[in-house]
Amino acid sequence: MKSSFDKIIDSDTPVLIDFFADWCGPCKSLAPILKQVKEEMGDAVKIVKIDVDKNQSLAAKYQVKGVPTMMLFKNGKQLWRQSGVLPKNDIVTVIKTK
Repeated sequence: MKSSFDKIIDSDTPVLIDFFADWCGPCKSLAPILKQVKEEMGDAVKIVKIDVDKNQSLAAKYQVKGVPTMMLFKNGKQLWRQSGVLPKNDIVTVIKTK
C-alpha cells in the first residue's frame, strides 16, 4: 500500500484521504457526506478511503489516532487535516481553498 499511496497523493488534483474503520459510527455517517462532495466536485477531487485496521503502518506514519480523520494532499504535500465529521459544505470549501 505504501508505494501506491505515495503515487495516489502525488497528484495535481487534490486528493482527500478518509482514514476510517468499519466499527466506527461517525465514519459511517461521513461516508454519504463524502459521496455528496464527490458528486458536487466531480473530477476536481479524488476521494480515497483507507481502512486503518487493514493499513496500520500507513495510519501510524500519519499519526492517525482517531477515526474518521481526513487529510487533503496535492502534489504529495499534506495541505489540511481534520478529525471527526464535517458538513459537506465545509469539506468542499477546504478543497477549493487549499
